[in-house]
Amino acid sequence: MKRPALDGMLLASADPRRLATWYESALDPTETADVDDYRVLKYGSVHLIIDTRSDISDKNPEPGRMILNFDVEDARAVVTRMESAGTTWVAELEDRDGSLFATALDPDGNYVQIIQLSDEHRAAM
Repeated sequence: MKRPALDGMLLASADPRRLATWYESALDPTETADVDDYRVLKYGSVHLIIDTRSDISDKNPEPGRMILNFDVEDARAVVTRMESAGTTWVAELEDRDGSLFATALDPDGNYVQIIQLSDEHRAAM
């Protein structure tokens, strides 16, 4: 039997168009599509599915509960791109023993972390 694989994540928003536009501008998905009322953005093998819901607030009251981690090749270039999209930083880009990390807020107040792991840290995983 095939084991389960995480294929996607549904990210609900009171303003899904605004949220999808930010992710597309800030993090350059490999594919985008509109499927019914959903905006689907593909990053690597994972689909970020943006939807609207009436039972959520405009801003996430507990952003630390779930953090979207994006593995990037050039963290400095991604930071520049994200800043052009109007990103607010929770933690600016920092070097942690050769790996680069930064944490941003998306327009709904979710934490979005970009990570450029060093070869040493990647090998240790």
